[in-house]
Formats: sequence, structure tokens, C-alpha cells
Amino acid sequence: MMEAFRKAILQDGPPETFALKTVQEVIKPQKQTKLAQDENQLLENMLRTLLQELVSSAVQSGEEIMLYGKSIDAEDEMHGVIPQLLDVVLYLCEKEHVEGGMIFQLLEDLTEMSTMRNCEDIFRYIESKQDILGKQELFARGKLVMLRTCNQLLRRLSKANDVVFCGRILMFLAHFFPLSERSAVNIKGVFNTSNETKYEKDPPEGISVDFNFYKTFWSLQEHFCNPASLSNAPIKWQRFTASLMVVLNTFDAQPLSEEEGAENNLEEEATTFNIKYLTSSKLMGLELKDPSFRRHILLQCLILFDYLKAPGKNDKDLSESMKEEIKSCEDRVKKLLEVTPPKGKDFLHSIEHILDREKNWVWWKRDGCQPFEKQPIEKKTVHDGAKKRRPRWRLGNKELSQLWKWADQNPNAMTNPQRVRTPAITDYWKPLAEDMDESAGIEAEYHHKNNRVYCWKGLRFSARQDLEGFSKFTEHGIEGVVPLELLPLEVRSKFQGKPSDRSKRARKEEMKSASHQVEESQIATPASEIEGEGNRADMEASVAVMDTDVSAAMGNNSQGGTPTPEPDEHQKQSPDIDVGQEAGQVEEADAEVETGMVDGETDPEAESDHVG
Repeated sequence: MMEAFRKAILQDGPPETFALKTVQEVIKPQKQTKLAQDENQLLENMLRTLLQELVSSAVQSGEEIMLYGKSIDAEDEMHGVIPQLLDVVLYLCEKEHVEGGMIFQLLEDLTEMSTMRNCEDIFRYIESKQDILGKQELFARGKLVMLRTCNQLLRRLSKANDVVFCGRILMFLAHFFPLSERSAVNIKGVFNTSNETKYEKDPPEGISVDFNFYKTFWSLQEHFCNPASLSNAPIKWQRFTASLMVVLNTFDAQPLSEEEGAENNLEEEATTFNIKYLTSSKLMGLELKDPSFRRHILLQCLILFDYLKAPGKNDKDLSESMKEEIKSCEDRVKKLLEVTPPKGKDFLHSIEHILDREKNWVWWKRDGCQPFEKQPIEKKTVHDGAKKRRPRWRLGNKELSQLWKWADQNPNAMTNPQRVRTPAITDYWKPLAEDMDESAGIEAEYHHKNNRVYCWKGLRFSARQDLEGFSKFTEHGIEGVVPLELLPLEVRSKFQGKPSDRSKRARKEEMKSASHQVEESQIATPASEIEGEGNRADMEASVAVMDTDVSAAMGNNSQGGTPTPEPDEHQKQSPDIDVGQEAGQVEEADAEVETGMVDGETDPEAESDHVG
């Protein structure tokens, strides 16, 4: 069985030409295109055994694993026997002929059997097949195996000598796994406390070095290694702040010039970057003159302060004094970064931007790493002949229906005091009223009347709530619209409304029209009284009796018992009479008539005695 596969991988051409045919000849599956579970297990065991034999043969021959069995005419750098075997299995997994996790298991076995030099070639093959391995049907089956393989490689690599290879692995994991993958996030916030910085404990002989400063400087790394130990330990925090103040004072006392910053080319230094600085006491003076060295120490301080201020699942118990110390230390560190050449301000701006974005990740981890990738919406195809039925909404469209439903669930939404409401006209014009008060001493250029948007909004509010004040805009401008109760007494007199000639004339015309209406109602005889006199004889008799009672009552109420003469019905008053007098006479006559009617009805005996 293995010989059939060994011959198959030696063939030239793409795997799709012979891969499935070889599996059918060796396994003879029940289904022609897909293996059953036991058949997958049998094929996997056989391929793992074949891979182990090929690796053993490559080691014995002294060739590199990924180049073993390469033909002279092959143009591809990795066209050996083992890459050909991996291509065959990858094709079978992609087409779902075999179980999708088989290729990941072979890659894990291959890295475990290889040296670190060969593992770099193997990982180069993995990177070249990243798009196929990242497909959903393969990723779901082998993501844990791939994660385990990469973590084993990282443990075997040296963090000091294999920095580039470690970075390649981490970059691959970042692209291979989705951004919201929980396995790639340090959810618990565990610090790498094993990263210990070793430095000299005893002063060297024959070298004049401020050894106390040396020990104080490097002791800060113990706190940077585990910032969580400072949040609940006041003694440690005091020790850390005391040491930090000594270091910051030294940086202030020994500022770096632009010439010293220009001597250190940071771009060239990045090519030979080391993750840890040397801690020899002999190098302390040179390291203090290195701007890159200072920036690393100050950046560690900012990261520690950012952690202490950041919210977490277990809120840190920080006292008010500790918060103030963090704020003052942070400001001082930022000032030192700003004056550290070269381009200190640009460097500080970039660091602040990075730390600000880091807060979003902290909140995301605190909320449980909710997935934020959204799958594309599949558009459903409408079959020919089928009518597409439009959805019927309760209030006409989807948005209004959702708003109405939300209001049912929250009936107090409209009465919520936090809602944005139209302000009262007195509250809105209060700033402008304060500007108009001369005792406030506000300069004219800072008055609210210079703000066009403020004035425009105020006019709209006044047009809705205070129409009388809005009408003053044409005469007094924007200051006349302000309600009078908001203005001081000396300013209020300027804008108090005085009756103009136009308003007097309009009011006089209204009074004239009212008096003419009263005269017409008294003089005009209804047509209904003229028609049908014979049929309404009883009605006229009662009216005559009522007139008699009215005249008698008017006689009782007049002074000296002299009856008041009734005005002629056809007599009309001249238009020269003042309108106010006419209105007053009409009102008095009505009042007298009403009084007489009441007296005539309530006291008929007294009325008859007076007549007799």
C-alpha cells in the first residue's frame, strides 16, 4: 500500500491527475469520492508511517528534508518527495475526499521530527499554503492542531537569536486565526514573570560608578515585569515611586542635545535590535547618553501607568493619592519623552495614539471578546413566475414599526428627563440677557448676538413660544426679542412696549365696528315679528305687560320718581359722538333694563303700591 503512494508521489504533474485514483486503488473505499471514518483512519496511519520513513531516509542521506528526492530538472525550490506528499494530501483534504484535519496532523509530525534548521523550510511551505489551509472547511478541523504546532515551535526557538523566525510564526497566527479568536488573546491578563532582569548586586572594584543609582535604576524592571503587584500593595508602590523619581531627576539633570540624538541613527539600530539591554555597571554612563535607551525606559513607565488606569473585570482599588501620583508621574514622563531627541514630539504623539487605541482592546477583552466579524448576507433568488410579496408593516415601514414596538416596551421613554427637549424661551435667552447687563462687564465681541446660529435658533423658538417678543425684532433687533423679565431695570425701559399710532388707530377702528354692531341689533326689527300678527296676539300682549313692568321698574329706580324718557327708535346718534361714550351708554342701559326686570319679577306688590 505504501509502495503505491511512494510511486504516486514520484510522478510528474499536478496532484489532481493521480491523487484520487491512487487512494481508490489502495483503500478501495465504499464510496468512490469520500472515505468513511475507519477508512480515513487507515489512510492517516499509512501516510504518517510513510512520512516518517521519508524523513529518516533524508536524515541518513544528509540532505535537507524539504529537498530530499528533488530531481535535477525541477524548477521549484521545494519540489522534493515530502512536499509532493504534502501537496497530495492537501488536495484530497481540500476536495473533501478525506478528513480535513489529516494535513495538519502530518505537518505537526513533520515539525517534531525535524531540526530547527529544517523547521524553517517547513514553515516556509506552510506560509505558501496559507490561503488553502485557512479555508473554513479545513480551518474548523485543524485550527487547534496548527496552534499547537506553532506554540511548540515558539518554545523550541531562542527568543534572543531567532527573533525573526518567532515574528514570522506570530504573524502567521495573526493572519490564520480570526481577529476575535479567544485562543490568541491573553484574557486573564497574565504577565510573564519569568522574564527576569539580572544585574549586579555588589559594587565592582576599581571602577568609580554611582552604584546606588545603578541598583535603583535596574530595580524598576522588577515592577515593570509584574505591574499588577503595585495596585494592591502600598509599600511596593511607594518604593517604586521613590526609585522612579531618582531616575527621572537624573534624566532631567543630564539632558540630551540634538547633536547626541543625531549621532544615534535609530533606523540603523533597528536592524540590530536586541530585546534586552546589557546590565553591566560599566556601561551605565554610556547607556544614559543613548536616546533609544531612555525612550525604552520611559515607554515602560507609560505602559505601566496605562495598565493601572485601565478598567478591568476586577476593578483596581486605587486611592485618590495614588491616582494623583500616577497623573503627575505620567505628565513628567511625557515631558521627558518630548525633549528626548531626535523628533521627540512626533515620537510622543505616536505613543499616545497607540495607547489610546489599546483602550479599545481592553474594553473588548473585558466584555468577553465578542465576535465582530459579520458574514455576508446571501441574496435569495426569486424564481421565475413567483411574485415577490412585499412585507406588511404595522406603521408603513420597518423603522416606524420598530420605534412603535420599542415605545411599547419602554412607556416612560417620552417622559424621560434625559431626553433632548426644546428649551424654554427664558432659559435660552438668559446668556444674551447677561450680555446686555452693563454691570457684568462683558465685552461686545464676546456677546451672543454675534453668533448667527444662536440668534437663528432663538428666533425660531420665539416664533413658537413668544410671538409678541418675536414681533419686536423688526424694531429693536435681536436684543428686543429677549423677554423683559430677564433684563435689568435700566435696560428694560429701552424695550418696554409703548402704544404706537398704528396700534391706537387699529384699536379705535375695532371699537367703532363693535358699537355699530350693537346699534344695528337694537334698531333693526326682525321680520318674524311683522309677519303673522294675528297668530301671535298672545305673544304681543305678554310683551306689552313686560314693557309696563320695565317702565315701572325704571320709574322706581330713577331719582325723584321721575321716569326716564325712552329714546326714539328712529333717532340715530351723530357719528361725532365719542365711541367710548356710546359704548358706556349702551352698557348702562342694558344694566338698567336687567335690573328692572329682576325687580319686577321678584317684588310685584311693592311695584303696585308705588304706582297707586
